[in-house]
Amino acid sequence: MASGKYTRVDNKRSSASSTVTIAVIVSLCLVGTWMMTSSYYVAPVQNVDAPKEKTNESNEQMPVKISEGNGEVTHNEATDNKETGNTVQLEDNPGDMRDDAAKGDSIDSGSQENRVKNQDEEVNNEDGEKDTTGRRESGEASNNTEQSVSKMDENVDKSDSNELITDSDEKKDQAMLGDQNQVEALPSEAQAELLKETTTQNGAFSTQAAESLSEKASQESSKLEPGPSWKLCNVTAGPDYIPCLDNLQAIRSLRSNMHYEHRERHCPENPPTCLVPLPEGYKRPILWPKSRGKIWYNNVPHTKLAEVKGHQNWVKVTGEYLTFPGGGTQFKNGALHYIDFIQESVPDIAWGRRSRVILDVGCGVASFGGFLFDRGVLAMSLAPKDEHEAQVQFALERGIPAISAVMGTTRLPFPGRVFDVVHCARCRVPWHIEGGMLLLELNRVLRPGGYFVWSATPVYQKLDEDVEIWNAMSELTKGMCWELVSVNKDTLNGVGVATYRKPTTNDCYEQRSRAEPPLCADSDDFDAAWNVSLQACMHKVPTGSEVRGSKWPEQWPARLDKAPYWLLGSQVGVYGKPAPEDFTSDYEHWKRVVSKSYLTGIGIDWSTVRNVMDMRSVYGGFAAAMKDLSIWVMNVVTVDSPDTLPIIYERGLFGIYHDWCESFSTYPRSYDLLHADHLFSMVKPRCKLDSVLVEVDRILRPEGKLIVRDDVETIGQLESLLRSMNWEVRLTYSKDKEGLLCIQKSFWRPTEAETLIYAVE
Repeated sequence: MASGKYTRVDNKRSSASSTVTIAVIVSLCLVGTWMMTSSYYVAPVQNVDAPKEKTNESNEQMPVKISEGNGEVTHNEATDNKETGNTVQLEDNPGDMRDDAAKGDSIDSGSQENRVKNQDEEVNNEDGEKDTTGRRESGEASNNTEQSVSKMDENVDKSDSNELITDSDEKKDQAMLGDQNQVEALPSEAQAELLKETTTQNGAFSTQAAESLSEKASQESSKLEPGPSWKLCNVTAGPDYIPCLDNLQAIRSLRSNMHYEHRERHCPENPPTCLVPLPEGYKRPILWPKSRGKIWYNNVPHTKLAEVKGHQNWVKVTGEYLTFPGGGTQFKNGALHYIDFIQESVPDIAWGRRSRVILDVGCGVASFGGFLFDRGVLAMSLAPKDEHEAQVQFALERGIPAISAVMGTTRLPFPGRVFDVVHCARCRVPWHIEGGMLLLELNRVLRPGGYFVWSATPVYQKLDEDVEIWNAMSELTKGMCWELVSVNKDTLNGVGVATYRKPTTNDCYEQRSRAEPPLCADSDDFDAAWNVSLQACMHKVPTGSEVRGSKWPEQWPARLDKAPYWLLGSQVGVYGKPAPEDFTSDYEHWKRVVSKSYLTGIGIDWSTVRNVMDMRSVYGGFAAAMKDLSIWVMNVVTVDSPDTLPIIYERGLFGIYHDWCESFSTYPRSYDLLHADHLFSMVKPRCKLDSVLVEVDRILRPEGKLIVRDDVETIGQLESLLRSMNWEVRLTYSKDKEGLLCIQKSFWRPTEAETLIYAVE
C-alpha cells in the first residue's frame, strides 16, 4: 500500500482512558496455555456545536498506524457525523479513470465533525472487539475548541484498489476478508495465540523506530514557512470592492461611456494582494430559504434601492433587516404570479421541464430568479454595478445566483446556444439600436427554439417613445426570423409581456428579401466569448443530427446524467477516453467522492451552505452530484482549459468562463463554499498564488469553506498562506504526492491598510 498521511484539525483535545487486557494463565497438568482477550476502549461522545459556540472539553486518543510493505497511513483524528453520529469514510476511488483525470482521488478514509446527542456509542468489529482511535495534531491552538469522538476499525485490502475502509457500517463486511495481504489494526479475537515476535514486523503493530521515524517526517513536513504580512485594501468601494470593476484610474481614462464601457471589466495590471474589509456589524448570513425574504441590513448596508424601488416591492428596510416582498418593476404583486402568467401565455415554456437554464438580463434584486427555484429552474441573473446600488449584492446575500455584468462592447462570458430562455423585465437595454447588436448577442447565447421573454413599456404602452421602440423591435426581430409567439396583458400587474421564439432551421434566413441583420462569417466561432468584441451578425442554425443545437436537450432532470447526443465516441474526452465514456466516468467519480467524502466525511454542515462555486469544473460532475441539496453551483471553466462549458449547460447546469489571474465579477462575501480541483497548481505558472488566494478570500464569506484537491507541494503552499490569514484548517490528507485540504475562513481582518491608488477617487 502506498504511503499516506491524514490529518484532521478542528482544534480539539481529548483525554484517554482504557481497560487493561487481562491475561489468564491456566496450568494444571499440561504445558501452560496463554489466552488473551482483546482490549477495548470507550470514549464518551461529546457535543460539537456550530463554529461560534464551541465547547472546551475534549478527548485525546492514541493514534493507530496501519503498515503494509513500506507504506504507512496515520490517522490523527476521525470525528462523528453531525447529524447521525455515525463514523463515515473519505471515498475517493479513481476507478478506471486516467491518472490525470483523478489526481489525488484514491482517498478513502473516515473523518467528520458532528453534533451528537448525549449518548455513548461503540464501534464493534466482526469479533465483537471495540476500538476508537484518534489524535490531536500537535502544535495547533485556537481560542475556541471543538470536541469530537473518533471511532474507527481500520482494514487495508490490497485487492480493492488500496482503499482504506473506515465506515462503521462497512466494517463487518471487511473485518474477516480472507486476503492474506490484509493487515488489521489490532489482532482478531479469533487469534488464539500471540504472534511470534519474529513476525511482528509484518503484523498489525509497527515498531517504535518506524513510528518515530514517521512522526519526525510528519513534523518536518508540517513546518510551514510563515506567510506574508497582510493589509486591508484602502479603496473607495470599501467592503464592496471588485478589483476589475472598481479600477477608477482605468475608467477615468476611457474615451467614451456611450456603450457602458465604464461598467465593463478593467482589471489592474497587478492584482491586489490586500484583503477587503468587512462591513461594520457584519453577521453570519441568514440561511436559505429564509434569506430569500430577508437579510441582515449590516451585511449590505445600502438603502438607495429601498428608497427608489420600495413602491415596486423590490426591497424595504425593516428594523435590522432588509426585506424582499418578491416584487419587481414589472411584477409588483409578486414574482410567482408573474412566472405563472408567462407559462399560461406560452405553455411550451414548461418551467422546470423544457426550460431549465435561463438568463435574466437586468435582474434587479433577482426575485424572478429566486422564485424560479420553486419551478425547478436555474436563472443566471446579471446586472451592472451601477446607480442601482448593490442589486447583485442583494441577490447573492439572499442566496440567488447573480453576477455583475453589462451588455456593453464585448460578448457575455457564456458559450453560444446554451440558454433555454432569455428574460428581460424592463431591463433598460436599448436592444434596437446600432443594428440590434445587443439583441444579436442574446441570439448568440439562446438555443435554437428557445424563447426571449420581453416585459417592457413598449409592449403595452402607447406613448410616442414606446411606439417607436416597439416598431423598431418588430422590424429587427422579423429580420432575425424570431417568431412573435404571444403578446399578453397581465391585468393584476398592469403590464404586457411579449414572447419571441428563435428559429430551429435556416429556411427563414435564406428566404429573407434583405440580409439584415447579416449572417456571421462561417469562420466566426459562436462559442468564443472571453474578451471578444460584439458583432452585429447572426450565426446559422446548426444542421445535422449530431451537431450541438440541432436538437433540444432532454427534459429536466433526465438531461442531467446522460451524455449529450452530440458527444461522439470518435471524440477524445478530457481524460483520454471516448467522450461519452469520459463524461460518464467523471460523473460516477464525483458521485462517489461527494456521497462518501464531501457530504459525510469532512465536517461540513451542508444546511449552512447555499452559494457554491466549482472553481475549475470539467463536465460539471461535482455540481451534478450535489443535485439533491438545496444549493446552486457556479461552474467555472477556466479560459486555458478544454472548453466543456457547453456540456455543463446541456445537462441543465450553468457556469461561466473566467481567468483566475484576474478578479471574478462578483461582490465580496458572495459564496459559502469554493471547490478547487487541481486549479492552483495549474495557475501558479501564470500568476502569483497569493493574489489568487486574496481573490478567494474576497469572494468567500467568513466561516465559508474552501475544499482543495491538488499536489502536496501546492497544498503545503496554500496551507501556509491561508494560515497566515488566520484561516482554520479543518482537514488535510496526502497520499502518493496528492493532497486534500478543507479549510475555513475566519472573521479576522488585518489592522494595517494599503492604499490602492488606481481604486481611489
